[in-house]
Amino acid sequence: MTAYLPRIAVVGRPNVGKSTLFNRLAGKPLAIVDDRPGVTRDRREARGRLGDLPLLLIDTAGYDDAEKDGLDAEMRTQTEMAIHDADLCLLLIDARAGVTPLDIVFADVIRKSGKPVLLLANKCEGKAGEDGLMDAFQLGLGEPIAFSAAHGAGIGDLYDAVFTALGPMAKAARRIKKDEGEPPLRIAVIGRPNAGKSTLINTLIGEERLITGPEAGITRDAISVDWVWDGRRVRLHDTAGLRKRGKVADRLERMSAADTLRAVKFAEVVLLLMDSDHPLEKQDLHLADMAYKEGRAVAICVSKMDLVPNREAYLKEIRLEFERLLPQMTGAPVLPISALKKKGLDAIMPTLAKLHENWDAKVKTRDLNDWLHEMTERHPPPAVNGRRIKPRYITQTKGRPPTFVMMCSRASDLPESYKRYLVNGLREAFELPGVPIRLIVKAGKNPYVDGDRGGSVAADKSGKPARPNRPVKPPKGQHQAKGKAAGRKP
Repeated sequence: MTAYLPRIAVVGRPNVGKSTLFNRLAGKPLAIVDDRPGVTRDRREARGRLGDLPLLLIDTAGYDDAEKDGLDAEMRTQTEMAIHDADLCLLLIDARAGVTPLDIVFADVIRKSGKPVLLLANKCEGKAGEDGLMDAFQLGLGEPIAFSAAHGAGIGDLYDAVFTALGPMAKAARRIKKDEGEPPLRIAVIGRPNAGKSTLINTLIGEERLITGPEAGITRDAISVDWVWDGRRVRLHDTAGLRKRGKVADRLERMSAADTLRAVKFAEVVLLLMDSDHPLEKQDLHLADMAYKEGRAVAICVSKMDLVPNREAYLKEIRLEFERLLPQMTGAPVLPISALKKKGLDAIMPTLAKLHENWDAKVKTRDLNDWLHEMTERHPPPAVNGRRIKPRYITQTKGRPPTFVMMCSRASDLPESYKRYLVNGLREAFELPGVPIRLIVKAGKNPYVDGDRGGSVAADKSGKPARPNRPVKPPKGQHQAKGKAAGRKP
């Protein structure tokens, strides 16, 4: 069972440095940081440390007006949920700007929640923040802590204040050394903008965890959501929609795209979400190929299937077209769903769990070599320049994804078509559909080519290297005959 960590919510108005503080305590740049306000929208959770104190950090959105509807209202709801779930709140203000009316609004929200709070006057490096630090007393939340999230100034004072505010919870957290247990199944949900990724995750977990809406580009960060399915820990990564690289001009969108690619890199299974109205567009194929090249197992999810009249014929056409356009991903599962009608959702997690099992599969060497013998008997490698290529043996070197090494003569001359023949045979024989398979072909060491003949250095019984073997000199008569034939004196 996972040990409980104190939950720390970082709150405040827009552009006061919440994400910068979140990244500093997390020890890595997880949240997107930009000078413009309102970059963070969904609440993000991550493990972090403050000195020797492990914490569960919650980064929240700052909203401009509490009375607005739409996206601002959703952001306010997410922030209030983070405050409700937190054990301690860190309220940040900009010491250089002083206390603003919106800072007073946030202070009232936290005060009404009844949660313990620490007031941080951020951006206090230098003398520019001294007036704002004194001005922070009017919020009535105790003595403010002079802090700089960008430079780490005041981190010791923050540690003392957090440790005192948490009390026995902090002492128990310090005894937690490592999160034990089975690691979670990491799933990244990717797709084009406005494909319904956040809606799908909310429907799966049965909670309005992520902000959704009709407009495209709501999700900016790659938000991880921890979930338990069938007694198994799962970590779902909601990602920003990826457009064609040539259409991305905004710096913030480029950062969101980089965050999405990082989520794919650290995932184990990738779920590509496509719209049934416009399936298998060039960008969808590019995303699937990108995940495949990263070595991730890929499943295709086709949404809005309730709008398709002839479902069976449509799915058959989608599968055939997908395997024609991306033959390296033959057998990838195609899942028809309707998030609005909640149809087809029950098949998603069992399919992804089976896909992950295949992605981590191990095959016995004996079975592999029996299979290789059968494949070469059925279809021998083609001769190149009149010389045969002889596969000798094959073995699996690692999983995640399955990687195989085959030793054969003249490995550099083995055609790519024959490698694809072997990879497809591996996928079919050992039931690995939709899983990337790596096949590395190597040649055995040739002493006549590698220069080892007569040149090896042995070691005597004392462990010291012996004299290298020298080539045997030809008989003296051969030298004399060679000299006479050349017209030289012997």
